[in-house]
Amino acid sequence: MEQNTIEKIEEKIQSNSSLTEKNRNELLNLLATLKSELTKFTDEQAEHAESITGFIERSTHEAMRREKNPDLLKHAVDGLSDSVKGFEVSHPQLVETVNYISNTLANMGI
Repeated sequence: MEQNTIEKIEEKIQSNSSLTEKNRNELLNLLATLKSELTKFTDEQAEHAESITGFIERSTHEAMRREKNPDLLKHAVDGLSDSVKGFEVSHPQLVETVNYISNTLANMGI
């Protein structure tokens, strides 16, 4: 499920004309790292992985909208950051990647 969601996000990023090439490449590289990290989740953590990818999808959508709503973007990015809490020890690279994605998307929304 989360792999399909990430692929949809990648397609949206590729086709979004408002992104700079630097932002596009940065987001695509981060998504590639995220994909790798999500494969390390156990079956019990799969539902949590779906939650993380859902928040990434919503955050990306809000950051790439033509008419941005800062409140919606903040809410989506905060939800994304909150979704990885508790994984700092078991999946530190995942937390680092999600935090970097959050910061990148928040900066794009300014």
